[in-house]
Amino acid sequence: MKQTLSHTFETEVKFSEADPLGIVWHGHFIRYFEDGRETFGQEYGLRYLDFYRSNIVVPIIKINCEYKRILRYGHRIRVETIYHDTPAAKLLFDYKVFDAAKNELVACGNSLQVFMQRDTMELMLTIPQFMIDWKKKWLQK
Repeated sequence: MKQTLSHTFETEVKFSEADPLGIVWHGHFIRYFEDGRETFGQEYGLRYLDFYRSNIVVPIIKINCEYKRILRYGHRIRVETIYHDTPAAKLLFDYKVFDAAKNELVACGNSLQVFMQRDTMELMLTIPQFMIDWKKKWLQK
């Protein structure tokens, strides 16, 4: 059984993401991680709306980012998102952001999300059926 799944996408650093010196503000890296989760979800059928339709929300309870190099307006970046399977009722992702032209790592990080009932906002201590079904489809190939 697979223990990880990954997805990669590329985008260009936008003018609005840079400070007056043309350097990407550090907080945008967290948004790049979010964009990575979104595109991963589109690829693998694990979008936030899929959770929502199953009466589940998946808030982030921990996120880390380690900065290696600066990015500037106009750089093309590649974001790799890696899902790590776990028997616990949580979602674990790692991220790598690369300067696509130089293939240099500019940042890396990880996030932890938990499952909660959408209507009651109660923490789910077991993996929801939606996620069990998803794992059977994507991890048992």
